[in-house]
Amino acid sequence: MSSEQLAVSSEQLAVSGESLSADCLPLTAHSSFKWGQRTYIMGILNATPDSFSGDGLAVGAEWVATAVRQAQQFAADGADILDIGGESTRPGSQPITAVEELARVIPVITAVRQAVDLPISVDTYRADVAEAALAAGADWVNDVWGLRMDGRLAEVVAAAGCPIVLMHNRSKPKNVEQQDKLGGRYVGMEYGDLIGDIKRELQESIHLALAAGVRESQIIIDPGIGFGKTVDQNLQLLSQLDQFKALGFPILLGTSRKSFIGYTLDLPPDERIEGTAATIAIGIDRGADIVRVHDVKAMVRVAKMVDRIVRD
Repeated sequence: MSSEQLAVSSEQLAVSGESLSADCLPLTAHSSFKWGQRTYIMGILNATPDSFSGDGLAVGAEWVATAVRQAQQFAADGADILDIGGESTRPGSQPITAVEELARVIPVITAVRQAVDLPISVDTYRADVAEAALAAGADWVNDVWGLRMDGRLAEVVAAAGCPIVLMHNRSKPKNVEQQDKLGGRYVGMEYGDLIGDIKRELQESIHLALAAGVRESQIIIDPGIGFGKTVDQNLQLLSQLDQFKALGFPILLGTSRKSFIGYTLDLPPDERIEGTAATIAIGIDRGADIVRVHDVKAMVRVAKMVDRIVRD
């Protein structure tokens, strides 16, 4: 890609800042969002057998029915969005094929779409999977590689006219350290300027989207906490999340149960709810518009409380 393609012009950023005011609504078939008025809750449905958080659903003969029940519970608990993914992205995880991913996510999306009237996000970086998921009833695409893994994904999103989450990611398997109790974490990840580098690489992903015809009003950014960052880098990134507001796009924050919380508190994934709550509260204060969580009921309450403090 040329430097001209990667350069973010001041004109484009100005347009982004203007069009993505609190009145901007990325519309889906099932709801709309008004940024800045409150925090939106994205509930995680892991259609995998090997989630780091211990909540992988793809186990047993009735796992699709289990996923539907979890989706219904999330809706009852106050979730605004459901994020369905079929490939584990924990540090050190092994990639799966597109065929395996499709076999996991499509049955769940199809069943959940019939049972729950909430927008569904498909967590994938593959164009073929996203295309099939959108046809099955998904409304959003959540790409953990920010359009860097599959060049056709941006075209699929543009053609569908759907929202896309562009996440920053520098994950490298060789930089993963594993502990039995706490799971994997990244070590030795180098940045010249942590916040500046992430902002620049997110801008590159934004350009890939815009060049393919994705509307600015449909772009959401995610700084990628836990993806190719050390424990200290994740903490710094969360503390300085407000610096990403300058890019002019809504911010999704995904900290739930992640290893930087575990290594900070010396706790396994199933004991990280208080640590997660702290990161959600700080994230909302620093400008997060959406929080992606496992413990929906508890984090809905955290978000409501923090919203009353920082948004009113």
